[in-house]
Amino acid sequence: MTKDIDISHLKEWIGKSETVSDYLTNSLIDRFCATLDPFLWSEHNAAPLGIQWCTTLPATQTSDLSEDGHAKKGGFLPPVPLPARMWAGGEITHHHNLEPDAPVTRVSRVSDVVAKTGKSGSLIFVTVEQELSSRDRLCITERQDFVFKDFPKADSPKPTAQVYTDTGTQMAEVSPNPVLLFRYSALTFNAHRIHYDQDYARNTEGYPDLVVHGPLQATLLLNLAAKILGKPPRRFSYRGLAPVTLDRSFSLFHAEGKNGGKVWCETDNGVRSFVAHYSDD
Repeated sequence: MTKDIDISHLKEWIGKSETVSDYLTNSLIDRFCATLDPFLWSEHNAAPLGIQWCTTLPATQTSDLSEDGHAKKGGFLPPVPLPARMWAGGEITHHHNLEPDAPVTRVSRVSDVVAKTGKSGSLIFVTVEQELSSRDRLCITERQDFVFKDFPKADSPKPTAQVYTDTGTQMAEVSPNPVLLFRYSALTFNAHRIHYDQDYARNTEGYPDLVVHGPLQATLLLNLAAKILGKPPRRFSYRGLAPVTLDRSFSLFHAEGKNGGKVWCETDNGVRSFVAHYSDD
């Protein structure tokens, strides 16, 4: 239960920061484009959108990984005593384009730690604020929200999918496969086993199959929004709603809105997995 978690201890991580510098190489951009074409929006002399999640990555030693493949908690992120971690959502603000063949520096700071109780039990939300800069220019600011929870019990009822009444225009269809997940995990140096270890995904974390990355879905939606606007959206807020696994294909949808619009991923059985709102202000 949440009341048994020492939230005051976890809050001691608020304000903790890390800085990672990298170089955005043309070879990384080539591998990124080879993995995600034709879903990418392109602009002359600008790095593809979403590649910020493939650079300034911490080089965690294998000995410092947990059983699930993530870095052991208690370093930059607080030592939350719950085993499952999800990328729940966040918001991006674009200030300037990242450029190819240029240095990049990421400064991250833990800004909040909150305890909640959901249908599945205890939840701990950790918020991280990030700034990405290149050549002394702030390019991207981002808020990332992570949620930690227990693994589902074998007899836990399956969550029911939410029914949505709003409709949109189907823009593209995606048929995920193990090769796509492997290549994206490699691009992001992501060792989380739910993306490549089917036995672990099923038997430990309770998924029916391998899980499609949240940042991968966010990348597809971010590029879709840019295609619609004809430029990167100034603001892009995103949220994970439900997991997508390899037993399902999904489509990208768009709906017009005030000062921007809404884009989302929806599986072939009508479940919305990831949604984002974008605007140009």
